Amino acid sequence: MIETRKLTKRYGNLIAANEIDLKLDDGDVFGFIGPNGSGKTTTMRMIATLLNPDYGEAYVCGKSIYTDPQEIRRMVGYMPDFFGVYDDMTVMEYLEFFASAYRINGSSRRKVCEEKLELVDMSFKRDAMVNQLSRGQTQRIGLARTLLHEPQVLLLDEPASGLDPRARIEIRNLLKRLGELNKTIIVSSHILPELADVCTRVGMIEKGHMIVDGYVDEVMRKAREALMLHIRVTGDPDPAAKLLEQCDGVRTVAVKNGLIMATLKKDTFDYSELPTRLLEAGFKIKLFREEEVNLETAFMELTKGKQQ
Repeated sequence: MIETRKLTKRYGNLIAANEIDLKLDDGDVFGFIGPNGSGKTTTMRMIATLLNPDYGEAYVCGKSIYTDPQEIRRMVGYMPDFFGVYDDMTVMEYLEFFASAYRINGSSRRKVCEEKLELVDMSFKRDAMVNQLSRGQTQRIGLARTLLHEPQVLLLDEPASGLDPRARIEIRNLLKRLGELNKTIIVSSHILPELADVCTRVGMIEKGHMIVDGYVDEVMRKAREALMLHIRVTGDPDPAAKLLEQCDGVRTVAVKNGLIMATLKKDTFDYSELPTRLLEAGFKIKLFREEEVNLETAFMELTKGKQQ
């Protein structure tokens, strides 16, 4: 659905995107993660045919950005991080204006606009003036506009940028719903937790270099050299900690505020013996789980030493 090969863009001595290789299939929701200025927007604009690369190639639905830009634009919905609205229009007039630009005519135009408003939960604002909307509502209207021509591919550049916490949650829930429509989506953000439960795949970019690209669980696994278990037992935790230290596969054990933290040896993923050993020794287990690794932790681990 989307494929880039050594996609590169320079601005003078600055390499904004450095040989970006990416391959996304139908239904992939790709979280493009990186700090401001890392190359996310440049890469997305090249895929959208809005910016010519200096080197490399990109294909969208099998079409080349060099030979088929018009066809690609019909298949892509691009939402920039900031976009203008027309102050003297209502929400419905605004959407109908863009629907006509997409050559959606006749009675179907109003129907399509109504459907997209309902999809982004903004039907109640259909007659409001666009300049009276909140930032979060404007983003949702912008997303509705992006969806008018039923694009197969969505490129969403920082859709939650500048939103308050409630509006960010609403946008995140909306992205989940879009993911269920089997569209191929690239969504960028520098706020990592926003993408943790939305994306099936993530790519981490730093100073134009794609450092990591993979499915979410793979990325989490790469970021964690070894599993750490959080264990809590009734009574004194020290005897239980000493028992765990003697178990195969356990590298280190520490106790903090009654919580036992057992780090397993590298590449040890089967720890089913540990709760059995504790129970056989007479300990009652109140808590036994893996330490969670989030995207923020993964990003810091995987970019360590690569941000010079």
